[in-house]
Amino acid sequence: MINRHAEILEIITKNQRIEVTALAAQLAVSTVTIRKELAALEEQGIIRREHGYAVIGSVEDVGRRMAYHYEIKRRIAQAAVETIQDGEVVMIESGSCCAFLAEEIARCRRDITVITNSTFIANHIRHAPHLKIVILGGDYQTESQVLVGPVTRKCVEGFFTKKLFIGIDGFSEQFGFTSKNHLRAEIVQAMSKQAQQLIVLTVSEKFLHHGVVDLVRAKDVSILFTDDNIPVEKETFLRENQVQVYKVPASLKGSDTVKPGT
Repeated sequence: MINRHAEILEIITKNQRIEVTALAAQLAVSTVTIRKELAALEEQGIIRREHGYAVIGSVEDVGRRMAYHYEIKRRIAQAAVETIQDGEVVMIESGSCCAFLAEEIARCRRDITVITNSTFIANHIRHAPHLKIVILGGDYQTESQVLVGPVTRKCVEGFFTKKLFIGIDGFSEQFGFTSKNHLRAEIVQAMSKQAQQLIVLTVSEKFLHHGVVDLVRAKDVSILFTDDNIPVEKETFLRENQVQVYKVPASLKGSDTVKPGT
């Protein structure tokens, strides 16, 4: 059975704004049930409610991006959290898959220190009792809810971690992983210098796009978590560059994560 949240978010994403009563009718459930579900999604920052409507955020809003391919991103995060052990210190950059990862860390890991430049992620996991959150300072980008700029770069230099988790906007064999925002790209590059492993979390759809700014080279990435719709030629290229590729099922019919070499 498809997750109720995924069903709700698919409808809201398609309509951008929909009446609660209309949403309940489409899903054949009561308005009381829908309001409870919407309250939970609003608490997570994925949607917002206003005057009897459920509304999705702007294009750059992390909550809106979490609503898109909701189930696939959750499965990617569930696979990626297996690389993290209790007691670790990890850095997480902004992005919808990264927000899901932070959620999974909060759900099933203990004594983790999360270092991030994303105020969205920090707020998303703020209630977790067994986590320590360190927010890097800097200039605030309102829509994406991230901190960037020279102050952020300086803050990053004060930390060193085993793992850095990032999202991407695109990919090319010539330039590697790419971004749409040069200020965020600068912070990812600064973070990558302070981490032993660079781990990318992204849906396969991003491999069909090219960002406008170089982010990180393929050979600098240790692990990629994506779904099994990644183009074969892109996966082959990454494996040839020593990137471990883990694929989760894009279809709800699938159940097993496909590991490197399979």
